[in-house]
Amino acid sequence: MSRTRTRFAPSPTGFIHLGNIRSALYPWAFARATGGDFILRIEDTDEDRSTQAAVDVILEGMRWLGLDVDEGPFYQMQRIARYKQVLLELQAAGWVYPCYMSVAQLDALRERQMAAKEKPRYDGTWRPEPGKLLPPVPAGVQPVLRFKNPQSGSVVWDDKVKGRIEISNDELDDLVIARPAAPGEAVGTPTYNFCVVVDDIDMAITHVIRGDDHVNNTPRQINIFQALGKAPPVYAHLPTVLNEQGEKLSKRNGAKAVTAYEAEGFLPEAMVNYLARLGWSHGDDEIFTREQFIAWFNLDHLGRSAAQFDEAKLRWVNAQHLKGMDGAALAPLVARHLHDRGIAANAQLPALCDLLKDRCDTTLALADWVCKFYADVTPSAEDLATHLTPAVQPALRSLLEALGDCVWDKAGISAAIKQVLTQHTLKMPQLAMPVRVVLLGTPQTPALDAVLALFDRSTVLARLRSYAD
Repeated sequence: MSRTRTRFAPSPTGFIHLGNIRSALYPWAFARATGGDFILRIEDTDEDRSTQAAVDVILEGMRWLGLDVDEGPFYQMQRIARYKQVLLELQAAGWVYPCYMSVAQLDALRERQMAAKEKPRYDGTWRPEPGKLLPPVPAGVQPVLRFKNPQSGSVVWDDKVKGRIEISNDELDDLVIARPAAPGEAVGTPTYNFCVVVDDIDMAITHVIRGDDHVNNTPRQINIFQALGKAPPVYAHLPTVLNEQGEKLSKRNGAKAVTAYEAEGFLPEAMVNYLARLGWSHGDDEIFTREQFIAWFNLDHLGRSAAQFDEAKLRWVNAQHLKGMDGAALAPLVARHLHDRGIAANAQLPALCDLLKDRCDTTLALADWVCKFYADVTPSAEDLATHLTPAVQPALRSLLEALGDCVWDKAGISAAIKQVLTQHTLKMPQLAMPVRVVLLGTPQTPALDAVLALFDRSTVLARLRSYAD
């Protein structure tokens, strides 16, 4: 059995979003699961719409998600000479012919066909056939080149997602595979469907795992493979990813660039986990590691139905991964958010992350909590009125005194709090909630002694003092 070789071949005509990157995740996982190779190919032949910025987002998004490549990135615009070489070979073999039909003539043909309720398609005017008299070649016109599609039989393939697909060749017209040549050129720039086939042959691609918007291209590509004397790869066409409104996930419909999720505090491991479940499953497993995903992944469990993006579910998955991380691993991620706010973290940051992570669904939310330990807070008037009543003021003054003298660790702070509760015959919430409001601007936090122990003593005393009178 040949070594598995898969590819991700995005067009850099817009930023890459989650629906796009899922089409990278599955071929990457299949290559890793089978000990094969994963190739990155940038399909940048649309020069008017392709941008370096879009390429950068593709590369950065894959780097963030850990979708490492074995070969590439290859750029189609750097392979034009190779495509033209193969095109001339195909033309010499009789599979390619020049077509001089103008755009205006094509438009008129389509209008006549639609008026007659026929499928709009090229009618083969310039297709050479034995005994056929072709129209006179118009002067000064550079032709396009068309592929001589078989006119009988069918294209059949067993799609790993959709099952057996059969397309009759009489449904396919003769595809334009090269644009008009510029002066001095033997052939013009080859088109997408031809370039893809040459790339897949040259790169020895064994499995093409891509979105089902490419299904209509597949029979044309298979016929070109066969004309070149090569067997086509195995195909798996993935169902569309929908947004939360049930529309196709796209920039127009509110999709964000993959890199935006990194800035918003999502974890790459969680994103891989979530994306994996958008069209693939392993029993009822919802939360799993990258290593488990690779060990379990195969093409047999790809779903046939469109998957729907759900940000609430993504946040839940992210929260589970965040809870499972050690504070020392979270600290550098949170430190970046703090740095963006002009806050320098200290040695307490890993412990703070461990204490607060269960309350957060992103590292950005965790940074919001951690900030309260490093920067001044302003409690709301409502919380102050509710919790900082005249009745609790004497206890606050006692706590201020007790905390000034105690050993500054969790046990010492806990003993000081209990002493004040006993002295003023209060229950823990009656004292803890106003102290939390003063220190962190919220009445709900983890255990008070654990929270106080991670503050600098002088900060605690200063904040309490400002409200103790």
